[in-house]
Order: sequence, then C-alpha cells, then structure tokens
Amino acid sequence: MKKDLLTKKVELALDEIRPFLISDGGDISLISIDKNIVKVQLMGNCVSCSVNQMTLKNGVEMTIKKHAPEIQEVVSIE
Repeated sequence: MKKDLLTKKVELALDEIRPFLISDGGDISLISIDKNIVKVQLMGNCVSCSVNQMTLKNGVEMTIKKHAPEIQEVVSIE
C-alpha cells in the first residue's frame, strides 16, 4: 500500500512537469521506484536535448521531491 501512495505522488509530480516537456517536443515516463530512487525515461526531443540532465535534476527531481520528500534521487535510463 505504501508503495502505491509513493507511485501516485511521483506520477502527480510528473503530471505537473509533463506539459513543459511536451511543449518542447519531449515527454517523460516513470519506469520504476526502488529504494527511494526513481527511474524515468526521457522521450522525444528530451533524449537529444543538451540540457536534459539539468532538466532532470533541477526540474524533474525537484518537483518529485516536492511531492514525495522521501525520494533520494531521480535517474534517467536509456
């Protein structure tokens, strides 16, 4: 049950940031949450964007931590 709540919080955070990514021709998808580390996959223009790591840390990770402070890190997978 606790994991379901955490997943909902992370999805809520992704829903908050997704419109900004979509406006730049990209998107993001939740892959997994394991030991308070969120794995996401960047899609579309986000994959080749030169500032995608900055977006991941300053945008995505910050927004997820706002909704789910227990998350320690957000990593992107290929």
